[in-house]
Amino acid sequence: MTREGEPGADFATREDSRRVAYEVTGAPDGFPVFLLHGTPGSRRGPKPRSIVLYRMGVRLIAYDRPGYGDSDRREGRDVADAARDVEAIADQLGVERFAVVGRSGGGPHALACAADAELRGRVSRVAVLVSLAPWNAIELDWVGGMNTGNVRGFGVGSPDTAAVVEEIRQRAERAAADPRLLLADLRTEMSAADRRAVNDPALRRLITDTYEEALRSGPYGWIDDVLAFRRNWAFDLKAIDTAVTPVRLWHGADDNFAPVSHGRWLAAQIPGAEMEVRPGAAHFDAVEELPRILRWLVDPDPDPDPALSTDLLIGARPGQ
Repeated sequence: MTREGEPGADFATREDSRRVAYEVTGAPDGFPVFLLHGTPGSRRGPKPRSIVLYRMGVRLIAYDRPGYGDSDRREGRDVADAARDVEAIADQLGVERFAVVGRSGGGPHALACAADAELRGRVSRVAVLVSLAPWNAIELDWVGGMNTGNVRGFGVGSPDTAAVVEEIRQRAERAAADPRLLLADLRTEMSAADRRAVNDPALRRLITDTYEEALRSGPYGWIDDVLAFRRNWAFDLKAIDTAVTPVRLWHGADDNFAPVSHGRWLAAQIPGAEMEVRPGAAHFDAVEELPRILRWLVDPDPDPDPALSTDLLIGARPGQ
């Protein structure tokens, strides 16, 4: 589906013949940056307006992970598989070098691109916002500080995969009928910082819009994301060479969807990675951070620009 003012989806075909839906916004001659959406999510997730991307010199490429939106499902995919999605799209666009940013559930998939041997030398920088750590992370209390909805949604402590899938299917069915209900459910367990962020009606509209697109073809992308997170990610974080591909992680200190301990754990596993924690911020504050992070991805020493804010997100209106 196409939203007013957006170009609509194009498709790249992977080597396994599955199609991946993507769209490109911003400066046609700008530096390419892949934006990897959250869980659940889609290519229509919150992003800066095209005029802001033009000013930053960013050519933003967002895509639906398999099973979401218009992308074909790849049942049994692991986190590392995202590198093949990005590779297929980059090859079709003729893009040799690019940066990657992942938000929330997109964070692990962005790190997979940084670690991927076939993309080595092509990925210039990687940024990760409010990411989860691996399920089997050593010396990390994976659920410490996490809200009960996410603990239940990931099936923490449950070996019954079928039960986890059924839980997601029911939540997705309810959200597909009315995507506002999913955000309403999330709001009951948000930190005060996140409630403040989603009080912005423009941001709420963007979030529900991406949920609607994500689940339009069913719950499969959401199911496959969660199952991938529950398995080995199929790549080694220590394989990321930050001398070749600098990595920056950002986290809100009050995040209770993906607690800040997850971000700190990831940073400790990646030699040379930078870690930024913002006091008083939480999960949805990552949306506000995105323009600043994009500037870092395309320019190592960007000048501050106070105009880069959520007022300039696609769909936002001045004063809202």
